[in-house]
Amino acid sequence: MFVSREQLEAYEYQTLAPYALKSGDSRGRKYPDPEPDYRTAFQRDRDRVLHTTAFRRLEYKTQVFVNFEGDYYRTRLTHTLEVAQIGRTLARAFGVNEDLVEVICLAHDLGHPPFGHAGESTLNHLMSDHGGFDHNKQSLRILTKLERRYPDWSGLNLTYETREGVVKHETEYDISDVRDEYRPELRGTIEAQIANIADELAYNAHDLDDGLRSGLLLPEQMLDIEFLREVCKEIGYEGGTLSELTRHRLIRRLIGLQVNDVVTTTSRAIEDAGINTVEDVQRLPYNLVKHSEAYQQLNRIHKDFLFKNLYRHFRVVRMSRKAGRFLTELFTAYIDEPAQLPPSVREKFDARGQYRATTDYIAGMTDRFALQEWERLHVPFTRP
Repeated sequence: MFVSREQLEAYEYQTLAPYALKSGDSRGRKYPDPEPDYRTAFQRDRDRVLHTTAFRRLEYKTQVFVNFEGDYYRTRLTHTLEVAQIGRTLARAFGVNEDLVEVICLAHDLGHPPFGHAGESTLNHLMSDHGGFDHNKQSLRILTKLERRYPDWSGLNLTYETREGVVKHETEYDISDVRDEYRPELRGTIEAQIANIADELAYNAHDLDDGLRSGLLLPEQMLDIEFLREVCKEIGYEGGTLSELTRHRLIRRLIGLQVNDVVTTTSRAIEDAGINTVEDVQRLPYNLVKHSEAYQQLNRIHKDFLFKNLYRHFRVVRMSRKAGRFLTELFTAYIDEPAQLPPSVREKFDARGQYRATTDYIAGMTDRFALQEWERLHVPFTRP
């Protein structure tokens, strides 16, 4: 005996909130693709994302620290898994579709190039006359075009709702550009909104953790920020050496406070707005899933602290600048002499154009592979 898809769908109708997106109500896939007997459509989407090459490559793509700087810093993969964990926690608290939240969280960073935001800004500059580069759009291209797993279509043939959630992924640093197919007049579903705030919540806390672990942020610096000082006080840290255990407690408490604030604030917003359907959520002129005004201000202070003391730390800036030079020189070498590219990349020139196919190739590289490729092209005595 096994639990059938129909039973799983019926369970969603019985247990999820009225404004949750049920898998049985999905608008379906672009290409005919019969659903399995024992998984919902969104569970199947999640599994397809997990098995992509792009997802595996996240293990060796930068969050803040380049992979070779240490084994314990976040990568795009560990960040993505932490976002999914926070997202599922929030989804369960609100009684909405955990599987849809999870797949949006798992897919949201697939389009990131090597070297994080430095890599993205470099590729965007290099492609300024050829359509630019944006990791959100690249994530969608991976899901709909670049991953080839099936003989009858390009991409993964995911449900409309998963694709819409990726398209409408948006944080302070990620601005969505929604096309007509995904109804730009509508906001993201509540599941998509959860993925957005889970992403922002995760990187704020975990970048602080990595900054402290690396020594680029000094524990005493936190005591100059009222919010962080209060969190430190709650766990009994008042200055001096910050032990590993105390740092773990700090980050755990920081995440817990913010999750609690989102749950409380969003629950009140749902009630105040009289939300009863998915359409009610999407037609609002504002997001339901949010922090309170007090925590929005605290997060602003937290982000400014990280920007000033971590993202603009001279070691991080040096690595960012080096990353820009590496990718610029790779891009220039490939464009000037396309014969240096693998045949599998050159074969795509007719369909995508030389510049876009080259950028797709570079964007798919891990940090490590990009550095090795740079060496092969520029360092004497390195085998090509």
